[in-house]
Amino acid sequence: MGAFIVMPFMGVTLNIMSLFAFILVLGIVVDDAIVTGENIYTHLQKSESGAHAAIRGTQEVATPVTFGILTTVAAFIPLYFIEGGRGPLFTQIPVVVIPVLIFSLIESKFVLPSHLKNIKMRHQQAAPSKFEQFQHKFADGFERVILRYYQPLLEIALKQKLATLSLFIGFLIIIISLLISGWTKFTFFPRIPSETVRASVTMPVGTPFEVTNQYIIDMANKAQQLQEKYRDKNTGESVILNVLASTGGRGGVSHSGNVRFEITPPEQRELNITSRELVREWRQMIGVIPGAESVTYRAEFGRSSDPIDVQLTSTSLTALTEVAAHVKGHLTTYPTVFDIADSLSNGKEELRIELTQQGKALGLTRVEVSKQVRSAFFGTEVQRIQRGRDDVRVMIRLPKQERSSVDNLATMLITTPTGGKVPLSHVAIFMPDQSPASIHRIDLSRTVNITADVEKSNTNMTILQASLKSHLDELMGQYPGVSYSLEGEAKEQRESFGSLAWALVFVFFIIYLLLAIPFKSYLQPLIVMSVIPFGMIGSVIGHWIMGMNLSLMSLLGMLALIGVVVNDSLVLVDFINKKREQSRDVLSAVLMAGAARFRPVMLTSLTTFIGLMPLLFEESTQAQFLIPMAVSLGFGILFATFITLLLVPVNYMLIERVKGR
Repeated sequence: MGAFIVMPFMGVTLNIMSLFAFILVLGIVVDDAIVTGENIYTHLQKSESGAHAAIRGTQEVATPVTFGILTTVAAFIPLYFIEGGRGPLFTQIPVVVIPVLIFSLIESKFVLPSHLKNIKMRHQQAAPSKFEQFQHKFADGFERVILRYYQPLLEIALKQKLATLSLFIGFLIIIISLLISGWTKFTFFPRIPSETVRASVTMPVGTPFEVTNQYIIDMANKAQQLQEKYRDKNTGESVILNVLASTGGRGGVSHSGNVRFEITPPEQRELNITSRELVREWRQMIGVIPGAESVTYRAEFGRSSDPIDVQLTSTSLTALTEVAAHVKGHLTTYPTVFDIADSLSNGKEELRIELTQQGKALGLTRVEVSKQVRSAFFGTEVQRIQRGRDDVRVMIRLPKQERSSVDNLATMLITTPTGGKVPLSHVAIFMPDQSPASIHRIDLSRTVNITADVEKSNTNMTILQASLKSHLDELMGQYPGVSYSLEGEAKEQRESFGSLAWALVFVFFIIYLLLAIPFKSYLQPLIVMSVIPFGMIGSVIGHWIMGMNLSLMSLLGMLALIGVVVNDSLVLVDFINKKREQSRDVLSAVLMAGAARFRPVMLTSLTTFIGLMPLLFEESTQAQFLIPMAVSLGFGILFATFITLLLVPVNYMLIERVKGR
C-alpha cells in the first residue's frame, strides 16, 4: 500500500520491472515482522500478559530490526544510479522496494504488536482445532531440530573455531578460483528468446526495388514453409502465427527489406521448439543471398547493442579498409561468431577523373576539371526568382541529349587556362570505382564499425573478448595510424561495471556505519559483514543448480543480497550482546543466542526464498531476464543462513579472543 502511494510521485507505473520488484520484496518484507512476532511469542510463552509481551517483545528487537531494514534499503539505493543503456530499467526496482520496506517497518512497530497481544497460548485454549494441533506439532518439531541437531553442531564449531573458519575460507577460495579461471561463464546480458523473429537484408545502394523485393518474397515463402512444417495436425494451429514482409524503407530506400514472424509464447507452445532453433532452420533454408551486403537474424528480447562491435578510427580510408578485412577474417575463426558485417558499405558505381600528363602540361588541375564537368552535367545556378512563397532556381547546363551517356562525357570540351578548348578524353582518363554509401567521422577522423553476433549459450564472452583484444593490440602495431575501441555490449559493460564498483563501495561503507551505530563498536560490524562473501557464493552455486550463466542481473541481485544477508547476523549479534549484559560468559551467551535466534533466522530466509520461487520457475518471455537476479537473492540468502548460524558465533568468539589479548 505504501509503495502504491509513492509510485505516482516517482513517475513509476505498473509494468514488468515494477511488478518484478514487488515479487522480489515479497519475501524480504516479512523479515522484520517475523523477528518482532517471534520475540513477542517468546515473551508470551513466559506467561506474560498480552499487552506487556507485545511491548517488551517489540522493544527488545526494535534496534536490530530498524537497522536491518535500513541496511537493506542502503543495498537497493545504488540500483537507482546504474549507468548504461539498460540503467533506466533498474531504477524502478528501488523505487518500489524501498517504500515497501519503510512502510513495513512502521507496520511491524505499531500495528503488528497490537494484533499479536491477542494471541492465546496453548494452555489458554480449551479445545485446539486440527489446524492449531498441526501448528503445535510443527513448532515442537522446530524445537527438537534446534536441540538435537543445531546446538551440538554449534558446540563443535565453537570448540574448533579456527578449523571451522579455515573450512569456510577454503571453500570460499575454491569458488573464487572457479570464477576467475572462467569455468563459470559470465554473459553481460543473457540472450532471451523472443516471441518475434526478424531477418533484415541490406543490398548495395542503388539496387532496384524489384531485385530486393524478389529476395524478400523468397524469404517470406521460406517462413511460410516453416509455418506449415510446425503446424499441429490435431488442432491445426502452428507455432508460427503470422508472417510479415516489408521491402524498402523511409525516403524510398529500395536496397533493404525485412521479414518477421510471430510465434506462440513459450508457456502456450505445445511443440518443444525454441525461437533460436526456428531461426537456425530458417537461415539454412534461405542460404546465401547473392550480392547482399548484410543479412541479420534476430530472435531475442531486450537487445540494445551488438555483442561484438569493434570501432576503428583513422585518417586513412585505405588503412581502415585493410584493418577491417583483417578483423573480419579473425572473427570468422571463432566457431560461435556469426553475422559478421562492417559499416564500409559500398554505394553506387562511379567514374573517377584522373588527369593525364598532357592535361597537366596544359596547366589543368583535377579540381578545375571536376568543376567544369559538374557545371556541364549538374548545372550552375545563374538566377533565383521569388514566385510567391517559392524560390525558383535557374540552372544552366548541357542539353539532355549531350549528357545522356559516357561518350558525351569523353567528348565534352574543357576550357584550358589559356582559353583554348580540348576534349576531356585528351586530358583525363576515367577510373571505374564505387562511392561509399555513407561516411562516418568521430573528431574529424574516419571510423568503421565491425559488428558480429555470438551464440552466448556456448561461448565464454570474457575469454572471447580478451582474445579479440589481444589480436587487435597486435594488429594496431602493424598499422600505427589506426586506433580501436570496443563498443556495443563491451561499452555498456564498462559503464555498468564502473557504476557497480562505486555502488559496492557505497553499500559496504553505509552498511558498516549503520551497524556501528547500534553496536557502538568498530569490530562487531565486521562480524555481521563476514557473511556477505558467503552469501555471494550461494548465488554462484544457485546459478550452477539452475544451469545459468552469471550476468549483469546476477550481479545486481548480489548487490541487493548484501543488505538482506546482514539482517539475520545483525539480530544474532545483538542478541548475544544482550545476553552478555545479563552477566553471562561469552560461550554461554553465544550458545543461548544461537538457539534462541535459530527459528527467526530460518523463517526469514525461507520466506525470502519461497517468495522468489514463483519467479524462479516462470516460463514467460518477459520474466526470463529477471530470473538471474531472483536466483542470486534466493539461493544467496539460503546459503548465507547456514553460514550465519555457524560462522557468526565462531567469528564473535574469535573477535572476543583478539580483544582479550
